[in-house]
Amino acid sequence: MFGYWPKSRFLVARQTKMDSIFIATSSFGTEDQNCRHLLESLGLALYDNPFGRTLSKAEVLALFGQYKPVGIIAGLEPLDADVLRQASEHLKVISRCGAGISNVDCKTAEALGIKVYSTPQAPVQAVAELTVGLMLSLIRNVVKSDRLIRTGGWAKPMGYLLEELAIGLIGLGRIGQRVAILLRSFDCRLTAYDIKPDQAWAMEHRVASASLDELLATCDIVSLHLPYAAALRHFIGKKQLATMRQGSYLVNTSRGGLVDEEALWEALKSGHLRGAALDTFEEEPYKGPLREMENVILSPHAGSYARAARRRMEQEAAENLAAGLRSFRLVGGMPAQEGVLSA
Repeated sequence: MFGYWPKSRFLVARQTKMDSIFIATSSFGTEDQNCRHLLESLGLALYDNPFGRTLSKAEVLALFGQYKPVGIIAGLEPLDADVLRQASEHLKVISRCGAGISNVDCKTAEALGIKVYSTPQAPVQAVAELTVGLMLSLIRNVVKSDRLIRTGGWAKPMGYLLEELAIGLIGLGRIGQRVAILLRSFDCRLTAYDIKPDQAWAMEHRVASASLDELLATCDIVSLHLPYAAALRHFIGKKQLATMRQGSYLVNTSRGGLVDEEALWEALKSGHLRGAALDTFEEEPYKGPLREMENVILSPHAGSYARAARRRMEQEAAENLAAGLRSFRLVGGMPAQEGVLSA
């Protein structure tokens, strides 16, 4: 049981007049209010993203200046060195609601004494299942058939079985590994490229290893499962797309910016690639020319948007933020609650 002395309660009561938590994600707690209740129990003011979408840097700076949060539930908004330095007088904890933290300048955060948390395990199953679903939708022409029927057609485009295809996974971390395990039941041939390959895991799960060029040249479906960093921008560009097998497919459920979208558009338009499915984009919401292509499936960065995964991810993000704020003594103790991290 957590508790605190009257003096501590007085200090926390004073802090609530000025200290706040900013929720930068656009849909936090819409499926399950428990994560919000946990944050409310901390006794600090809560402020939500007023735009209902990923915030721009200018918007982050303006909102941080207005609310001066000591902690944030972070989405994919840019939290670069400039933002962190300007917020450093008040910001103490960043709790990312999601697996990746590539939008956070962690080195600057560490130097400024800002703690950074993430929820790496929570979205794994949801993103992996969406990845496999997009693969199936591509090779069985599900979206194309839907569009045909809605416009009065009744053609039956021929597709493929996963078991006859070679699947290439670029990145064999948590999500890449889970995708491989799910695909095993389809008896397809699996190949992976990873900068730091886990050879023992790959051998155990019958995943062949290859260089990047070998994978691109020999696989029918290439699926990206990488974090984003400036050095990886357009990791799949014009050269890599040209190396890909004629008539192959590209799937990206990892991070926008990894794919050169203009070069992808050209590869699809020329017929070199048969199709693509993207859940992430360099600029979101996406408004580019891929929207006009019938052989492309577009998803609004919804990889984690499965109810169970989202609830778990948001609850963990709230627990992480609470733990971080307690470590700075910015909030008092809390009643014992199942799943809440202790200080």
